[in-house]
Amino acid sequence: MGEPIRLWHVTVTVAGNAVEPLVVRNALRRLSDQRPFLHSLKYAGSRAEIQYWEEGETLLDASSLALRVWNEYRESAGLPRWEVVGLEVLERGVFQSRGMEYSVIVDLQDVTPLPF
Repeated sequence: MGEPIRLWHVTVTVAGNAVEPLVVRNALRRLSDQRPFLHSLKYAGSRAEIQYWEEGETLLDASSLALRVWNEYRESAGLPRWEVVGLEVLERGVFQSRGMEYSVIVDLQDVTPLPF
């Protein structure tokens, strides 16, 4: 039997050629509809950040899944052809120890602009 399933907090940052920010926002809304449990979606014309919880036995498992999210939903959600430029994966206890659980956006429909 394998390791117990653990919960990981994932932040994926993608970037690429600039597109109309409204296009990015609408694509992120479609992504949110298609990929349940995304809890924070932020965007700009050339960058986006998504945050969610992932289950996995190890950090490697959670990271591997996270690195595929953008590309797997690119066509169906109409996401820009951007690449992953940042990835943070934290075990639940580490995430909570930072006191970050209180700053998490929980409105699944909330797609907010990134600061410039």
